[in-house]
Amino acid sequence: MGRRLMMWKAKACAALLMLGLLASCGDSAQPAGSSAAANSDSAAADPDKVYRWKLITTWPKNLPALGMAPERFAQLVDRMSNGRLKVKVYGAGELVGAFEVFDAVSQGNAEMGHGAAYYWRGKVPVAAFFSTIPFGMTAQEMNGWLRYGGGMELWREAYEPFDLIPMASGNTGVQMAGWFNKEINSVEDLKGLTMRMPGLAGEVLQRLGGVPVSMPGGEMFTSLQTGAIDATEWVGPYNDLALGLHSIAKYYYYPGWHEPGPTLEAIVNADAWAELPDDLKAIVEVASQAINDDMLAEFTARNNAALRTLIDEHGVELRRLPDDVLAAFKRESANVLQDSIGDDELSRRVYDSYMGFLKEASAYHEISEKAYLNAR
Repeated sequence: MGRRLMMWKAKACAALLMLGLLASCGDSAQPAGSSAAANSDSAAADPDKVYRWKLITTWPKNLPALGMAPERFAQLVDRMSNGRLKVKVYGAGELVGAFEVFDAVSQGNAEMGHGAAYYWRGKVPVAAFFSTIPFGMTAQEMNGWLRYGGGMELWREAYEPFDLIPMASGNTGVQMAGWFNKEINSVEDLKGLTMRMPGLAGEVLQRLGGVPVSMPGGEMFTSLQTGAIDATEWVGPYNDLALGLHSIAKYYYYPGWHEPGPTLEAIVNADAWAELPDDLKAIVEVASQAINDDMLAEFTARNNAALRTLIDEHGVELRRLPDDVLAAFKRESANVLQDSIGDDELSRRVYDSYMGFLKEASAYHEISEKAYLNAR
C-alpha cells in the first residue's frame, strides 16, 4: 500500500472515530450501519485513480440550504479525498426530473442522488418513516433513531432490493404548515382544498376532504399563482422567502404537523459504492453526516430572520392552525399510519422500531427539552 493512500485512510478513519462511526481503526473496521454491499471487498486501491460521480437532486439548482447541501457535499468530498473523488451536482430537471432520481440512481444512470425518502412511497411503502411522518420525530430524535436505534439498518434493508445505499444527509427541523390563499378556521375549510402535500400527510388531508397534489418544488410557484392549487407546504421561512411564495399567498400557517423533523437522504448506487476503496467510502459517509448536521444548523440560524422579513417587509399574515384542525390531523394521522403498514413484514418492523424509539425519546423529553423550553 502506497504512503499516500495510507495517509488518506488514516485521515478518514480519524474523522470516523471523532463522529463515533468506528470502534477502532483496524484493517477490518467498517462504517457503522453499512449494508452487505457496503461491506463487500473493495476494488484494489489505486492511490492515483480519480473517481467521477454524477449527483442528481430533487431540488432546484442552488436553492439555499436544500439545493446547496449537495454542492457542499461535493466540495467536502473533493477536499477530504484530495481530489480522488469528484462529484458533479445536477439540479432537478438538468439530467432527470425531480421524481426520477430514485430510479436513475438505482439503474446506475447516476452514481448518487439527494432527495427525501417519502417521495418514493410508491416503490418502498415504508419509505416515509426514514424521512418524516405526521406528528413523528423531531430532527434530534430522527438522528438518534437512525444512528443508535436501529433505524439506519432498517433503511438500508428497505433500499437493498433497489441496489441503493441510503444515508442521512440533511434536516430542516420543524417545518411550517404552509401557504394558503384562504383562511383555515375549522376542519370544514379543508374540504375541497387543493394543496401540494406529499407523503403520508397528503393522505391525511384527503381523509379530511382536501385534495393533495404531489409536485416538485420547482412547480409550486406557478401552480399557486395560476390557481391550480389553493395552498402549498414547502419548508420554512428561510427557503420559502427564497422561492418568493409570499408574493402569491397571503396566509402563512404553523405548526408543521406534517413534517416535524424531515431527514433528507443521499442515495448511492450499490455498484458504484463497491468500486470505491475503503477510505473513499468513509469520506462519503463522513461528508454526508456533516451535511446532515450542517443543514439543521443553517435553518436554525436563518429561519427567524427570514420570518421577520416576511412579516415586516412583505405583510405576510402569520397564523396558527386552530386546535380542532390540529386534533383532526392528529386523529387521522394515526389511522393513516396504521393503514400504511398492512401485512408487510418489513413495514411492521420499521413501524415498531420507529414508534418504540419515539415513545422512549418523548418520555425523556418531557423532563428535558420540553421542560426546559417551558421554563425558559
